[in-house]
Amino acid sequence: MATLTNHNAVTGTSQKHIEERNSIAFTIIFVSIFTLFMGIAILAFLFRLPWRSWFPGAEQSSSLIGGVKAAVYTLMAHLT
Repeated sequence: MATLTNHNAVTGTSQKHIEERNSIAFTIIFVSIFTLFMGIAILAFLFRLPWRSWFPGAEQSSSLIGGVKAAVYTLMAHLT
């Protein structure tokens, strides 16, 4: 019985570690894509190009950051 309890403790610790790694990976991917999309949106904004139609999910947003964030979340949903 002690072996079974010890196995559960190891499995729980391993599961926490996996969830933490997934969280870090999600954050890294999100920040990378957000930075790329933000750069594209700022350049398009400066050249007065219709950038919202380029990014899925950003069509209905009224702010630059909100549109980029919506586009990143839409892309992240397609990745998973």
